[in-house]
Amino acid sequence: MSASRRSGTTDELGPDEPERDGPEGSVGSDLLAALLDGMDAALCAFDADGVVTHWNREAERILGWTAAEAVGRRGFAGWAVRSADAEEVEGRLLSAMHAPGRQVYEFALLTKDGGRVLVRTQSAAVRGPDGKPAGLYCAFSEVHAQIDLERSIALSEALFEDASWGVVLVDADLRPAVVNAHAARALGIGRTSVLGRPLGELLAQGVEELESALAHVLAEGAPPAPAEIWVTVRTPEGDRRRCWRCGFVRLASPLAEEPVPLGVGWLFQDVTGAKQGEQEASLLRFRTNQLHRAARAAAECEDPAEAATVHLDFALAGFADHALIDRVAGGAVSDADAAGPVRLVRVAATPSGVPGPSLLGGEAGLPVRYGEGHPALQCVARIGAVRASVGAVAAEKAREWAVARQWPEDSVHALCAVLRSRGRTLGVVTFLRGAGRSAFERSDAVYAEDVAVRIAMALDLAGVVGRSG
Repeated sequence: MSASRRSGTTDELGPDEPERDGPEGSVGSDLLAALLDGMDAALCAFDADGVVTHWNREAERILGWTAAEAVGRRGFAGWAVRSADAEEVEGRLLSAMHAPGRQVYEFALLTKDGGRVLVRTQSAAVRGPDGKPAGLYCAFSEVHAQIDLERSIALSEALFEDASWGVVLVDADLRPAVVNAHAARALGIGRTSVLGRPLGELLAQGVEELESALAHVLAEGAPPAPAEIWVTVRTPEGDRRRCWRCGFVRLASPLAEEPVPLGVGWLFQDVTGAKQGEQEASLLRFRTNQLHRAARAAAECEDPAEAATVHLDFALAGFADHALIDRVAGGAVSDADAAGPVRLVRVAATPSGVPGPSLLGGEAGLPVRYGEGHPALQCVARIGAVRASVGAVAAEKAREWAVARQWPEDSVHALCAVLRSRGRTLGVVTFLRGAGRSAFERSDAVYAEDVAVRIAMALDLAGVVGRSG
């Protein structure tokens, strides 16, 4: 018996050839034996007469029969297959010698200790130099292992094709290697266009937080819970602000003895609508509580004018940086009179520079020098809220814009709400924000109008008390 046969292999399936004892023949046999023994699948082979010629280590692991015990046996009957099943099993195997392509079967094999293992086999003919069948090879694995593999492949394909959330495979350089259709739509770019590009080219904001999370997963493993990350996605239509609930898993090669990182599996779902709803609900609860607390505090004020400033101070929390109350000179105007020129007198304002309660003023009755088209005057004319912003300009231009409108110089966003009571316009309350805040929105205007109603009632009461006094 040759060295290759003793190791569980022969040099070639088919007719015997003179054995080569030289270096080349030895190296070829050793290489073939190493390749077969290194396979993850069990493999055996038969010659044209059905005699086992190859038997690798995985086959030995599954069934317990060594190569020395298996090689040279004719078929599986009497040792690897029950006698009752031998004819059917061998008939299926040998039929692959005369069939095109691979043949797949499932049947039970016997282990050396007498147990039974259900295996799935793939068999195909081995052709000789003349093109005629010289034998066949049979690769097999335990059915449950094969099913697990198929499930893993099916899951992977489903995630990258049909998943209703974004799935991105990020390589060790933190660049997308594979993306599914959902993720491509969320990133606003084609599936192939996104591959290999730095995340900074896809995201305008939030990329540092996302890359930090990916690097942490590569180094430490998956976090215990999903993370919510706000990002700004660059799209051909413009930047979009989104909130993604992200999950991460570290990917390692199953073929290496020690874990070798292949990258990170990143799964995400767009929860922008839900997060915005939560934020709006939280903001609404806070503002409602502020209005309630302001009403209780104002009810304890003896001076109605002081009650007006109490409402103003409570409204500022989390809403604006500065606030002003301007009253119509002479007390109030009807809707018909509001269409003409109106003069406004500053009666209260938040202190500039240092925080503190609003300060009452306006005893001299001098009108504020508001120019034509000023937002406060527009508010009186329209009898409705008016929003204004300086826009994207240099800091010096922003200061000039604020000073020209008689506002603190750090103001860049303004919201004016009309003060109305008993069908008359009493004045205007103006809320101002600095550069560190966003511009006022419609929901902010609704809140400002709620505050304005309470301030107007207090100012109207102050006028009535003053006249009666």
